[in-house]
Amino acid sequence: MTVRVGLIQLDVSSAEPVAERVTRTLSLADATARECDMVVLPELWHVGAFDIDAAREHAQPIDGPLVEALSGLAREHATWIHGGSISELADDGQHYNTGVLFAPDGSLAAAYRKIHLFGFDGGETTLMSGGDELFVVDTPLGATGLATCYDLRFPELFRALTEGGATAFLISSGWPTPRIEHWDLLTRARAIEDQAWVIACNEVGQQPGIALGGRSVVVDPQGAVVAQAGSKAEVLFADIDPDASVRWRADFPALQDIRIG
Repeated sequence: MTVRVGLIQLDVSSAEPVAERVTRTLSLADATARECDMVVLPELWHVGAFDIDAAREHAQPIDGPLVEALSGLAREHATWIHGGSISELADDGQHYNTGVLFAPDGSLAAAYRKIHLFGFDGGETTLMSGGDELFVVDTPLGATGLATCYDLRFPELFRALTEGGATAFLISSGWPTPRIEHWDLLTRARAIEDQAWVIACNEVGQQPGIALGGRSVVVDPQGAVVAQAGSKAEVLFADIDPDASVRWRADFPALQDIRIG
Protein backbone atom coordinates (compact mmCIF):
# COMPACT_ATOMS: atom_id res chain seq x y z
CA MET A 1 0.00 0.00 0.00
CA THR A 2 1.46 3.36 -1.02
CA VAL A 3 1.37 6.62 0.88
CA ARG A 4 0.70 9.80 -1.09
CA VAL A 5 2.62 12.84 0.12
CA GLY A 6 2.24 16.44 -0.98
CA LEU A 7 5.20 18.81 -0.55
CA ILE A 8 4.17 22.47 -0.62
CA GLN A 9 7.10 24.40 -2.10
CA LEU A 10 6.14 27.94 -1.10
CA ASP A 11 7.26 31.34 -2.30
CA VAL A 12 8.34 33.04 0.93
CA SER A 13 9.51 36.37 -0.53
CA SER A 14 9.81 39.00 2.19
CA ALA A 15 7.75 41.47 0.17
CA GLU A 16 4.62 39.52 1.14
CA PRO A 17 3.20 40.41 4.57
CA VAL A 18 3.43 37.54 7.04
CA ALA A 19 -0.31 37.54 7.77
CA GLU A 20 -1.11 37.23 4.06
CA ARG A 21 1.37 34.38 3.61
CA VAL A 22 -0.08 32.49 6.56
CA THR A 23 -3.61 32.82 5.17
CA ARG A 24 -2.48 31.78 1.69
CA THR A 25 -0.48 28.83 2.95
CA LEU A 26 -3.20 27.48 5.22
CA SER A 27 -5.61 27.60 2.28
CA LEU A 28 -3.11 25.74 0.10
CA ALA A 29 -2.49 23.16 2.85
CA ASP A 30 -6.24 22.68 3.17
CA ALA A 31 -6.54 21.93 -0.55
CA THR A 32 -3.47 19.68 -0.58
CA ALA A 33 -4.70 17.67 2.41
CA ARG A 34 -7.75 16.64 0.39
CA GLU A 35 -5.49 14.84 -2.09
CA CYS A 36 -2.91 13.02 0.01
CA ASP A 37 -2.08 11.13 3.20
CA MET A 38 0.61 13.55 4.36
CA VAL A 39 1.26 17.25 3.75
CA VAL A 40 4.77 18.70 4.17
CA LEU A 41 5.68 22.40 4.50
CA PRO A 42 9.14 24.04 4.41
CA GLU A 43 11.26 25.66 7.11
CA LEU A 44 10.11 28.86 8.87
CA TRP A 45 7.64 29.38 6.02
CA HIS A 46 5.57 31.94 7.90
CA VAL A 47 8.53 34.32 8.16
CA GLY A 48 11.09 32.97 5.67
CA ALA A 49 14.23 31.09 6.64
CA PHE A 50 16.57 34.08 6.25
CA ASP A 51 14.37 36.88 7.63
CA ILE A 52 15.57 36.96 11.22
CA ASP A 53 13.77 40.22 12.02
CA ALA A 54 10.47 38.65 10.95
CA ALA A 55 11.28 35.49 12.92
CA ARG A 56 11.75 37.62 16.04
CA GLU A 57 8.65 39.75 15.47
CA HIS A 58 6.31 36.88 14.60
CA ALA A 59 7.54 34.18 16.98
CA GLN A 60 4.76 32.22 18.68
CA PRO A 61 4.48 29.74 21.55
CA ILE A 62 4.11 26.08 20.67
CA ASP A 63 0.42 26.32 21.58
CA GLY A 64 -0.08 29.53 19.60
CA PRO A 65 -2.50 30.27 16.74
CA LEU A 66 -0.28 28.92 13.96
CA VAL A 67 0.10 25.50 15.59
CA GLU A 68 -3.60 25.54 16.45
CA ALA A 69 -4.52 26.20 12.80
CA LEU A 70 -2.29 23.40 11.49
CA SER A 71 -3.65 21.04 14.13
CA GLY A 72 -7.17 21.88 13.01
CA LEU A 73 -6.37 21.09 9.38
CA ALA A 74 -4.89 17.72 10.32
CA ARG A 75 -7.97 16.89 12.37
CA GLU A 76 -10.44 18.15 9.75
CA HIS A 77 -8.91 16.02 6.99
CA ALA A 78 -7.80 13.13 9.21
CA THR A 79 -4.35 13.35 7.65
CA TRP A 80 -0.75 13.81 8.75
CA ILE A 81 0.63 17.34 8.44
CA HIS A 82 4.29 18.21 8.84
CA GLY A 83 3.87 21.92 9.40
CA GLY A 84 7.45 22.65 8.41
CA SER A 85 9.06 24.67 11.18
CA ILE A 86 7.95 27.76 13.05
CA SER A 87 9.71 30.46 15.01
CA GLU A 88 8.90 29.26 18.51
CA LEU A 89 8.96 31.56 21.53
CA ALA A 90 9.41 29.34 24.59
CA ASP A 91 8.09 30.10 28.07
CA ASP A 92 11.60 31.04 29.23
CA GLY A 93 11.95 33.64 26.46
CA GLN A 94 14.26 31.60 24.24
CA HIS A 95 13.58 31.23 20.53
CA TYR A 96 13.75 27.94 18.62
CA ASN A 97 13.42 26.85 15.01
CA THR A 98 10.85 24.16 15.74
CA GLY A 99 9.52 21.53 13.35
CA VAL A 100 5.92 20.51 14.09
CA LEU A 101 4.30 17.23 13.06
CA PHE A 102 0.58 16.59 13.54
CA ALA A 103 -1.27 13.27 13.63
CA PRO A 104 -4.67 12.80 11.96
CA ASP A 105 -6.47 13.50 15.23
CA GLY A 106 -4.81 16.91 15.37
CA SER A 107 -2.44 16.04 18.19
CA LEU A 108 1.13 17.34 18.09
CA ALA A 109 3.08 14.14 17.42
CA ALA A 110 6.48 15.86 17.58
CA ALA A 111 8.04 19.27 18.14
CA TYR A 112 11.64 19.05 16.92
CA ARG A 113 13.85 21.98 17.83
CA LYS A 114 16.52 22.29 15.13
CA ILE A 115 19.87 21.12 16.46
CA HIS A 116 22.29 22.57 13.89
CA LEU A 117 21.76 26.32 13.56
CA PHE A 118 23.04 28.02 10.41
CA GLY A 119 24.92 31.28 10.21
CA PHE A 120 28.48 30.91 11.60
CA ASP A 121 27.73 33.37 14.43
CA GLY A 122 25.24 35.19 12.18
CA GLY A 123 21.81 34.45 10.77
CA GLU A 124 19.55 32.29 12.92
CA THR A 125 22.32 31.82 15.50
CA THR A 126 21.76 35.45 16.54
CA LEU A 127 18.18 34.63 17.62
CA MET A 128 17.61 30.90 17.97
CA SER A 129 18.79 28.40 20.56
CA GLY A 130 19.68 24.90 19.40
CA GLY A 131 17.65 21.88 20.39
CA ASP A 132 19.08 18.66 21.80
CA GLU A 133 16.39 16.00 21.22
CA LEU A 134 15.91 13.67 18.26
CA PHE A 135 12.48 12.47 17.15
CA VAL A 136 11.47 9.25 15.42
CA VAL A 137 7.69 9.00 15.03
CA ASP A 138 5.53 6.18 13.71
CA THR A 139 3.70 7.56 10.65
CA PRO A 140 2.22 5.98 7.51
CA LEU A 141 5.76 6.21 6.07
CA GLY A 142 7.01 3.86 8.82
CA ALA A 143 9.33 5.03 11.60
CA THR A 144 10.02 8.63 10.55
CA GLY A 145 12.91 10.85 11.68
CA LEU A 146 12.67 14.65 11.65
CA ALA A 147 15.38 17.08 10.54
CA THR A 148 15.59 20.69 9.39
CA CYS A 149 17.64 22.27 6.58
CA TYR A 150 21.28 22.68 7.78
CA ASP A 151 20.95 19.37 9.65
CA LEU A 152 21.28 17.77 6.22
CA ARG A 153 25.03 18.46 6.28
CA PHE A 154 25.54 16.30 9.38
CA PRO A 155 25.30 12.59 8.53
CA GLU A 156 25.76 11.58 12.16
CA LEU A 157 22.34 13.03 12.98
CA PHE A 158 20.70 10.86 10.33
CA ARG A 159 22.65 7.82 11.42
CA ALA A 160 21.39 8.40 14.97
CA LEU A 161 17.83 8.60 13.65
CA THR A 162 18.43 5.36 11.76
CA GLU A 163 19.74 3.72 14.92
CA GLY A 164 16.52 4.91 16.53
CA GLY A 165 14.59 2.88 13.98
CA ALA A 166 13.92 5.44 11.24
CA THR A 167 13.24 4.17 7.72
CA ALA A 168 12.18 7.60 6.42
CA PHE A 169 13.25 11.20 7.00
CA LEU A 170 11.08 14.32 6.78
CA ILE A 171 13.16 17.44 6.16
CA SER A 172 11.79 20.99 6.08
CA SER A 173 14.17 23.50 4.59
CA GLY A 174 15.01 27.02 3.46
CA TRP A 175 17.98 26.06 1.26
CA PRO A 176 19.42 28.89 -0.85
CA THR A 177 20.03 28.95 -4.60
CA PRO A 178 23.84 29.45 -4.43
CA ARG A 179 24.26 26.03 -2.77
CA ILE A 180 21.37 24.16 -4.36
CA GLU A 181 23.69 21.59 -5.95
CA HIS A 182 24.73 20.61 -2.42
CA TRP A 183 21.04 20.07 -1.62
CA ASP A 184 20.65 17.71 -4.57
CA LEU A 185 23.70 15.69 -3.56
CA LEU A 186 23.08 15.60 0.18
CA THR A 187 19.44 14.54 -0.01
CA ARG A 188 20.48 11.57 -2.15
CA ALA A 189 23.49 10.83 0.06
CA ARG A 190 21.39 10.69 3.24
CA ALA A 191 18.98 8.29 1.51
CA ILE A 192 21.76 6.05 0.17
CA GLU A 193 23.89 5.81 3.31
CA ASP A 194 20.93 5.15 5.62
CA GLN A 195 18.86 3.15 3.10
CA ALA A 196 15.86 5.30 3.95
CA TRP A 197 13.29 7.51 2.24
CA VAL A 198 14.09 11.24 2.14
CA ILE A 199 11.14 13.60 1.81
CA ALA A 200 12.60 17.11 1.71
CA CYS A 201 10.52 20.26 1.24
CA ASN A 202 12.28 23.50 0.33
CA GLU A 203 11.01 27.00 -0.46
CA VAL A 204 11.54 29.64 -3.14
CA GLY A 205 11.51 33.41 -3.28
CA GLN A 206 13.69 36.34 -2.24
CA GLN A 207 14.68 36.82 1.39
CA PRO A 208 17.04 39.54 2.71
CA GLY A 209 20.23 39.11 0.70
CA ILE A 210 19.47 35.59 -0.53
CA ALA A 211 17.32 33.69 -3.02
CA LEU A 212 15.78 30.35 -2.03
CA GLY A 213 16.43 27.46 -4.38
CA GLY A 214 13.40 25.17 -4.41
CA ARG A 215 13.98 21.67 -5.86
CA SER A 216 11.97 19.93 -3.15
CA VAL A 217 12.57 16.22 -3.59
CA VAL A 218 11.53 12.69 -2.72
CA VAL A 219 14.37 10.14 -2.81
CA ASP A 220 13.91 6.41 -2.39
CA PRO A 221 16.09 4.21 -0.11
CA GLN A 222 18.40 3.32 -3.01
CA GLY A 223 19.02 6.98 -3.84
CA ALA A 224 16.74 7.26 -6.87
CA VAL A 225 14.87 10.55 -7.24
CA VAL A 226 11.17 9.67 -7.33
CA ALA A 227 9.92 13.24 -7.75
CA GLN A 228 11.50 16.70 -7.77
CA ALA A 229 10.16 20.22 -8.02
CA GLY A 230 11.66 23.05 -10.01
CA SER A 231 12.67 26.54 -8.93
CA LYS A 232 9.15 28.03 -8.75
CA ALA A 233 6.36 27.64 -6.23
CA GLU A 234 4.45 24.37 -6.69
CA VAL A 235 2.96 21.39 -4.90
CA LEU A 236 4.96 18.22 -5.50
CA PHE A 237 3.15 14.89 -5.13
CA ALA A 238 4.74 11.47 -4.76
CA ASP A 239 3.56 7.96 -3.94
CA ILE A 240 5.77 6.20 -1.40
CA ASP A 241 6.07 2.49 -0.60
CA PRO A 242 6.79 2.43 3.16
CA ASP A 243 8.21 -1.11 2.97
CA ALA A 244 10.88 -0.23 0.38
CA SER A 245 13.47 0.60 3.04
CA VAL A 246 12.96 -2.66 4.93
CA ARG A 247 13.25 -4.69 1.71
CA TRP A 248 16.38 -2.89 0.54
CA ARG A 249 18.09 -3.22 3.93
CA ALA A 250 17.38 -6.97 3.80
CA ASP A 251 18.60 -7.35 0.20
CA PHE A 252 21.70 -5.17 0.71
CA PRO A 253 22.46 -5.21 4.47
CA ALA A 254 25.20 -2.58 4.49
CA LEU A 255 24.05 -1.13 7.83
CA GLN A 256 25.08 -4.39 9.50
CA ASP A 257 28.70 -3.67 8.58
CA ILE A 258 29.03 -0.40 10.51
CA ARG A 259 32.25 -0.59 12.54
CA ILE A 260 32.72 2.97 13.75
CA GLY A 261 30.38 4.88 16.01
